[in-house]
Amino acid sequence: MNVGRRDVVRGTAALAIAGGLALPAIARARDPVAQAALELLESLDAGGRRAVTHAFDGSDRRDWHYTPRSRPGRALRDMTDGQRERVFVLLQTVLSDRGAAKVRQVIQLEGILGEITGNLRYRDPENYAIAIFGDPAGNAPWGWRFEGHHLSLSFTVVPGQGIAATPAFFGTNPAVVRPGHRHAGLRVLSDEHDVAFAMINGLSTDARETAILRPRSFGDILTGPGREDSLRQPRGLPLGQMPGPLRVQALELIGSYLGNMAPAIAERETRDLRAAGLDNVYFAWAGSTTPDAGHYYRLHGPTVIIEYDNTRSGANHVHSVWHNPRDGFGADLLRAHNEHDHG
Repeated sequence: MNVGRRDVVRGTAALAIAGGLALPAIARARDPVAQAALELLESLDAGGRRAVTHAFDGSDRRDWHYTPRSRPGRALRDMTDGQRERVFVLLQTVLSDRGAAKVRQVIQLEGILGEITGNLRYRDPENYAIAIFGDPAGNAPWGWRFEGHHLSLSFTVVPGQGIAATPAFFGTNPAVVRPGHRHAGLRVLSDEHDVAFAMINGLSTDARETAILRPRSFGDILTGPGREDSLRQPRGLPLGQMPGPLRVQALELIGSYLGNMAPAIAERETRDLRAAGLDNVYFAWAGSTTPDAGHYYRLHGPTVIIEYDNTRSGANHVHSVWHNPRDGFGADLLRAHNEHDHG
């Protein structure tokens, strides 16, 4: 049999990951994301690698959630300091500085919530897990997810095509840390809140009536785990019917989500958004137009669905998610890969 170098690299890496061996130099990746993933795997023992690595085509890759539950992968609490740092190095390869800061703050909030509720064991800021799907050393598609309470970030890497970054979930509880705590005033998702309220309250009466879907919020995001495709038809007010300054604010609001990602990822998503037509993006609202009661908003277009809900805990508990309905879990990139490499 004639075995090519690519097969040797991929086979050696897979054997090393499965058997707990050190990954050889031949399996080093040219891509910084793959390189960071490999360095994380190298730092783990055999049991750690078995816990972290999963099949790319298995069901676990799409099994995302944002509750404190058991999940595939290795949790931060089961890692050394050096291994935890490699997790954040991997995150930094796909996130902007702002996005990486939000990740750390969401994790910090879990500890704050534990202090506020007196339930430090359940609210564990080290109960965030990394899982890798497929082989980062090869040329085949692979992916990974970092996830815990109020945080779920899924990435699909298709060599030669790019990186898909949705679904991407950020939540905060509390949304604003109340007076009396040493971190009082901390607001992790402040832009996502402030710009949206400026938009809804900047609309004319007629435009606001079009944008507001119902007087009460929905109580949560609608495109949660397993329901990613539940919103088909955009509703609300098209950006094309907004005055110029509000259209600028709408783009700023979308940017507060896309801008969590590294520039190359955010730029690709922005190009797709503009190519699909900004006038085809709709802004919708439900619930109170003041922050003191439950509220919800949505931005929905051909390549973007953004949902934000702040209803629970007296409107101090946010769930937000960003989807690319064409490229969730890398569907569009994988389609292009299959057409290019497999005809």
